[in-house]
Amino acid sequence: MADRLSSLDASFLLLEDAATPMHVGSVLVFDVPDGGFDLDTLVGLISERIAYVPRYRQRVRTVPGGLANPVWVDDQAFDIGYHVRRSALPRPGSDEQLEELVARILPRPLDRSRPLWEVYLVEGLADDRFAIITKSHHSLVDGVHGVDIGNVLVDGNPSGNDGVHAAWRPRPEPTAAELLAGALADAVRTPSQLVESVRGGIEDVSRTVGKVAGVAGDVLSTVARVSARPAPSSPLNAPVGRARRYVMVGTDLEDYRTVRSRLGQGSFADEVTINDVVLATVAGAFRSWLLTRGEPVHPGTTVRALVPVSVEAPDAGDGEHPGSEIVACFVDLPVGEPKPSMRLHQIAFSMRQQTESGGRRAVSAEALTGVGGFAPPTMHALGARLGGMLSRRMHNVVITNVPGPQTPRYAAGAQLAATYPVTPLGAAQALSIGLTSYDGGVYYGLYADRDAMPDADVLGRGLVDALQELLDAPAARTR
Repeated sequence: MADRLSSLDASFLLLEDAATPMHVGSVLVFDVPDGGFDLDTLVGLISERIAYVPRYRQRVRTVPGGLANPVWVDDQAFDIGYHVRRSALPRPGSDEQLEELVARILPRPLDRSRPLWEVYLVEGLADDRFAIITKSHHSLVDGVHGVDIGNVLVDGNPSGNDGVHAAWRPRPEPTAAELLAGALADAVRTPSQLVESVRGGIEDVSRTVGKVAGVAGDVLSTVARVSARPAPSSPLNAPVGRARRYVMVGTDLEDYRTVRSRLGQGSFADEVTINDVVLATVAGAFRSWLLTRGEPVHPGTTVRALVPVSVEAPDAGDGEHPGSEIVACFVDLPVGEPKPSMRLHQIAFSMRQQTESGGRRAVSAEALTGVGGFAPPTMHALGARLGGMLSRRMHNVVITNVPGPQTPRYAAGAQLAATYPVTPLGAAQALSIGLTSYDGGVYYGLYADRDAMPDADVLGRGLVDALQELLDAPAARTR
């Protein structure tokens, strides 16, 4: 029997429009190996690895009359050459040109008559590099039946030869009568689903939160912690059009560790995390960005961020199953606070209150990096799903921070140099921020509406300046 899309996954398809495509992705930058890397190499690599992500050979099939959520069916005419594409920058291609290409590729609608993903090989980058851009529909990546394609493209094998070739034959596609029979059978088990479908589907993603006990089975659950107050007014909450901007920012992980060690002294010694330092860096960047815009910034000015954080459930015991919950933390970033060390301490206190309540504790970066495979692309997608489930009125921006492996990764022998996430925008959400730490670096991907944030690059430069400000800041005296 065909797998049926969950109500949440169906809502991602139902609610998206030309201005808010629900696409998640990543930009993987590689050094060209001695033997070279071309489109045939990439197609061969994906042909080998796609057996690990079978949903990438399936397409969405609607049920006649809309009597139930759509189902996943094998694509009888699956053509990997359609999904894996080649592009190039005029040599020597700059990072700015790559950013512009990403901004043009990611918002383009996916063909719903085919599997909902694309991968682009981008040649011609300066310094003998190339990039792979991945793009998957939100409904495709639930963490259990489907993970991001970037999850399986890279591994720890520098030789690039794993020899995995799995034969695949598509299962027969169900007929309209079989789809109707399946919908009626499901309606007997869950009659409320039939009523909702006939009424026209889900009107608002936020209404599904109470009905979706777990977005990804035992992998992902949600706990929203936020006051009844709506988010403060912000230029980040603006109408979203079809065009995008994308900004990549690379920083050094050791700088964040230095800030944590030096500014986290005293009563905060073991309580300031790398994630807190990241959020303080983002807060400092928002402060300078708002000031550059001439926006009013006073001591009480804040930007509310929705920050998905992996935590251990209260019954996890010895932490044998880390990351079994992703908690939605709502943090009012204190952009009005002029002292960077105080911004850090305020953020650390707020995050600790949320992640340590109810017997939970935040999962360490070391535990997350041991999840298996190259997990960051999928974890970013799950974090973005969490943002899509919750009311947009409660936050100004979604920030996903996923620790990655601190040892080199490879794709068919090509070493991964940097990885930048791309997370989608919601209606009236002009910016999303994703970042991944990998092999000694911390890599930000800023994805923004082109008209609402023509100065997204200013915010990107602000991240670098804000991190330096934290490095230079005197340690604050705390009780």
